[in-house]
Amino acid sequence: MTLHLIKLAVGVDDIAHLKKLQDKRRKERRQKPGTPHWVFTRNTPRRSDALLDGGSLYWVIRGVVRCRQELVGLDEDRDADGDKFCRIKVRRTVVPTAPKAMRAFQGWRYYEDELVPSDLRAGDTADVPPDMAAELKRLGLL
Repeated sequence: MTLHLIKLAVGVDDIAHLKKLQDKRRKERRQKPGTPHWVFTRNTPRRSDALLDGGSLYWVIRGVVRCRQELVGLDEDRDADGDKFCRIKVRRTVVPTAPKAMRAFQGWRYYEDELVPSDLRAGDTADVPPDMAAELKRLGLL
């Protein structure tokens, strides 16, 4: 059974801002082109087999699930002080999803396959700007 992760994108305004921040972080880390993006977290997910069997990391931006990135790896490591952390590896491609309101939480959570929002396709909410669609969804009007 496929399982996903969900995480808050703190301080991120929209999907374009998320992409810009991720590009900046990859440059700071001097990551080679084509390598996955890394997301750091303190705790390592224990259900890695289900996560890496087609799972994605869903991003909550300003209280609304807005996009996802496919999970490609989980690496446990230690920092200079000896504290453990997990490097969540995701594909660089950011896939917009149907907006879905989500309350704030800390860290990451498992996200069951039947609860995830569908991917947006070309033309979805074409008559409503994405930010407005997200706000309407958050208010329960869409």
